[in-house]
Amino acid sequence: MIKIKFLTILITVLLTFNSYAAFEIKARTAILQDYLSGEILYEKDPDKSIYPASMTKIMTAMVAFDLIKSGDLKLGDKFTISEKAWRLSRPANSSMFIMVNDEITVENLLKGIIIVSGNDACVALAEGVAGSEEAFASLMTSKALEIGMTSTNFSNASGLNDPNNISTVRDILIMSNYLIKNYPEYYDYFKELEFTWDRTGTEPITQPNTNSLLNKNKFVDGIKTGYLAVEKYSLASSINKNGRRLIAVGSGFKTKSSRSYESEKLLNYGLSQFATIEIAKKNQIFTDLKVWLGKKKTVNAYINQDIYKTLLKSESLNRKKYLSVTVNYTGPIKAPIKKDDILGKLKISYKNELVKVYDLLAFEDVKKINVFSRLMKSINFLIWGDV
Repeated sequence: MIKIKFLTILITVLLTFNSYAAFEIKARTAILQDYLSGEILYEKDPDKSIYPASMTKIMTAMVAFDLIKSGDLKLGDKFTISEKAWRLSRPANSSMFIMVNDEITVENLLKGIIIVSGNDACVALAEGVAGSEEAFASLMTSKALEIGMTSTNFSNASGLNDPNNISTVRDILIMSNYLIKNYPEYYDYFKELEFTWDRTGTEPITQPNTNSLLNKNKFVDGIKTGYLAVEKYSLASSINKNGRRLIAVGSGFKTKSSRSYESEKLLNYGLSQFATIEIAKKNQIFTDLKVWLGKKKTVNAYINQDIYKTLLKSESLNRKKYLSVTVNYTGPIKAPIKKDDILGKLKISYKNELVKVYDLLAFEDVKKINVFSRLMKSINFLIWGDV
């Protein structure tokens, strides 16, 4: 027989289409994502080709993070600074101000890249890891393709002027999301407000994080600024407030101040206009299902990933919408059952439209009862329909 459980969550929302349509960001291209649900909340020409400028450095750091996680690189490893890297150490560029033949740890180079956007540090790290900046850029592009950045090519480690160093705000969003999800132990670098480098032969230099939004909003915790004369100002930013995280990417802001203002405006729009609804938590018991001929009458079931849905917030009760969560399975499920067996499907529908289907997995083993007990169960079922 087919057993179907309906778990319906009533969500009241206001469809503010007029205000949504009127919302505008003063950038050439922009995108906003709810990190938990993965849903896009705003976009403006998100696939328009851009020069990512120093947002490129997110991938520079990610390649290093991968090598550290694999054990091929350590934070304490030291690289000797080349003349090529040193030549970028000047006030006209974003610089860490390293010196030729300095031996600098990977951790300090990463801080110089992430916090103060040091182009010199990028070249030093790239040469230390791969032998040349060109070889390192190939690693960056390979990683980009691996994580789904289909419109990106990296030709250098810093994002400095190069017509072949291209991306889109959608791809930068994919990269930013991947950074936060896969390198939580290193993501804190991106919210550090300043970095002090003990320069060789002179006084230490302390420089602020290039992302001024960190100082304007205490809930913002990253990610990376960019600027090129041809592209103007850009920013990948993230806010983590009251259990919600949003990621925004914009490029083509006309001024440095508008970059921060418009990015914060975009993040606040997501927080104020939308709500994130938790449906299921990864690897936690979601429901129980009936079992036939098992030593337990039910088996606990779970989902192997977090499930969230983003909805417009309600400001009045003039219209109701429903988020339907439906468990479908053929049951009772015959024992034996092994942990992680697929038991059924979890279907998510919004406004009566199917959104996504997930596997329901067994949270535990359920053994089969002995022959005599199975016989009695079968007789009871034939006489009484009792399972």
